[in-house]
Amino acid sequence: MSTTSATGSTQAPQGPGELGYHQLHRGGPRAVWRPILGVLVVALGTFVLAPLFWSIAFAVGYALAGEPVAESMEALTDTDHATPATLAFLNLTLASAIPLVWLVSRTLHGLRPRWLSSVGPGLRMRYFLACLGLAFLALVATLVVAAALPTPDASSEVSETVNDFTTTTRDFLLVVLFLTPLQAAGEEYLFRGYLTQAFGGLFASRALAVLLPALLFALAHGGQDPPVFFDRFAFGVVAGILVIATGGLEAAIAMHVLNNFVAFGLALAFSDIGTALTPTGGSWWSLPSTLTQSLVYLALALWVARRMGLRTTVEGGVLAAPPGRVYRFASVPKGA
Repeated sequence: MSTTSATGSTQAPQGPGELGYHQLHRGGPRAVWRPILGVLVVALGTFVLAPLFWSIAFAVGYALAGEPVAESMEALTDTDHATPATLAFLNLTLASAIPLVWLVSRTLHGLRPRWLSSVGPGLRMRYFLACLGLAFLALVATLVVAAALPTPDASSEVSETVNDFTTTTRDFLLVVLFLTPLQAAGEEYLFRGYLTQAFGGLFASRALAVLLPALLFALAHGGQDPPVFFDRFAFGVVAGILVIATGGLEAAIAMHVLNNFVAFGLALAFSDIGTALTPTGGSWWSLPSTLTQSLVYLALALWVARRMGLRTTVEGGVLAAPPGRVYRFASVPKGA
């Protein structure tokens, strides 16, 4: 039975010849070693090679500027006493995941970069911009719930006094404004993008395609208290559900960008960037508010996606044929 979208178009349930976002690797060359090798390559590239590349780039920059290279590089990686350069380094490193997963998807799976963005294919900008607004509405719901919850322990790292605005604050704001969206997108293309498609191709399980990337996403943030770990895992689960249910990364990226803007903004206003980069403490009392944000956003994003009549699957035949030209659409004669 088919369903009618708000746009007036009719959308049938996923048929045997259609592939969801998490199944797109099945439209290309099929071999178990491809996603396994791909996961290893993107992990090595993001967490080893990208930091090495940007370390060299920053070291060259310090040398050309006449700065002491050894001392500057030591300060660059000190997240407990983060500087604008530290934040820029981390953002650029994680943003490097975007071209990396594009390259791996193209070479190992015959998948053009646009198919990592959505089944559209490509990033559906109208929906992405709508999701930014929805993420703000979900944040308002979070504030309402947070106001009704008990205040965390007085040992909280957040001060009630607003920090002075300095040139360092200005530099941090510039880094957050221009590089943090790329960092958030990089994490989404890696975890909700490539890993979702890799595990979706390996296992005939939508649940594993959501849960495994969410678990790796939480683990990738390093040592953290159980409430912080659970919060990040829950974020990954909600983002993964959105990716599969909407057929693309737009909603997940929008939520991630706004969350990071808020986290860094609060840190600059009341604490310091180091507390946002490496939160060591957490309270279970914060979970109801953050879960409210995620669930409200999930409901709103799904509702808007249906109202827009977004495509959530793609015909497998379009992806697989003709041989040797995977993921290309057939050309349409002029005047057709």
